[in-house]
Amino acid sequence: MIEERIKELGFKLPSPAKPAGSYVPFVIEQGMIYVSGQIPLESNTVPESFKGKATSVVSIETAQEAARICTLNALSHIKVALGNLDRVRKFIRLSGYVNSDPTFTEQPKVINAASNLLVDIFGDAGRHSRLAIGVSSLPLGSVVEIDFIVKSDTT
Repeated sequence: MIEERIKELGFKLPSPAKPAGSYVPFVIEQGMIYVSGQIPLESNTVPESFKGKATSVVSIETAQEAARICTLNALSHIKVALGNLDRVRKFIRLSGYVNSDPTFTEQPKVINAASNLLVDIFGDAGRHSRLAIGVSSLPLGSVVEIDFIVKSDTT
């Protein structure tokens, strides 16, 4: 049902990316899934349009698209973790980091794209607590990185 909703919204789950360092893509502990930071990888690379600082290099709209891709990448890992996205019970926390110019203060506007996508897909289960902060750089020059904490029906 959730994957059908993703398709209805015009999105597609990507294949989950392999970790680029010494970490695992997710950890499940006591029914919670902790998803490692996701950057807007497409075919295992960050497209040039998603590299750089908001807003001197990357527009807010492009950064928002990057945030949606980060979210879809996370969902692909959650699907691997659970076998089925219908087993998600609640998104607990979304932490969003925006590679920002020193004067940029609209990080929440960028991360809203991820938050809104979760609600569009999961309804009330997609509502979550959140942080949206600016940082001076991110892996591979990405404009956005997002991590998630999710409650599932696992024990």
